[in-house]
Amino acid sequence: MALALRCLRPLPSLLHRSSFAVTRGLPRGCPALLLEGCSQCAQHMLLSRQLATKKAKGKGQSQAKVNISAALVEDIINLEETTEDMQAVIEALKEDFSRNLNVRTSPGALDHITVMTKDGKFPLNQLGQISQKSPQLMIVNMTSFPESTAAAAKAIRESGMNLNPEVDGMVIRVPVPKVTREHRESLAKLAKQSTNKSKEALRKVRSKSITQVKKFKSKVSEDTIRLLEKQIQQMADEAAAEMDKLLAAKTKELLG
Repeated sequence: MALALRCLRPLPSLLHRSSFAVTRGLPRGCPALLLEGCSQCAQHMLLSRQLATKKAKGKGQSQAKVNISAALVEDIINLEETTEDMQAVIEALKEDFSRNLNVRTSPGALDHITVMTKDGKFPLNQLGQISQKSPQLMIVNMTSFPESTAAAAKAIRESGMNLNPEVDGMVIRVPVPKVTREHRESLAKLAKQSTNKSKEALRKVRSKSITQVKKFKSKVSEDTIRLLEKQIQQMADEAAAEMDKLLAAKTKELLG
């Protein structure tokens, strides 16, 4: 009874089916057979089901989406962590779009521009006081850190926001560009570049995860490795598709 209860505990919800479906793929002699079972049996059945799906595709049937339970493969890879890492890349892209790619520049858009100083990297709003003098002009007062004025002006110029700051003593004047068609198109190009960089970061997450899985080639079956690789690729494809949707929405917003 104790063995059966231990086997019952990790059963993923995706394997709950009719008694016939559950028992059909399990190895003979499993002590938890009637309880719809132990993780070893569950994994065996999951792999059998996925392989059967592959064969079905050759007969003209649609291929089901791979959905391996994280609990079954936690000794190989943390799929939840991989999902979080991919989502973090998406969130970073959203933040970049929101903060840096707007048709009308506001003082808040300058806050987190990173300035390289002799003491390290700092957000611009920690070094200078940012204000908007008029709709066409922003001011960055560098009185508190005058030695970083030149570095701050350089960071603003290289921020990718199409800004051309002018240094006047300890004050940086930042003219706000007119909203022209060319400016809109320039921002749309920057959005595309940011998306491509994010996709590169996404590919690194995918490669890292697949490398982790391959370390277990000698310990688990080839089918398990193959399905995990497919699961990770599928997760990356979904994340990339979400990025494409974000880019399409942002491009539409920028071009008007």
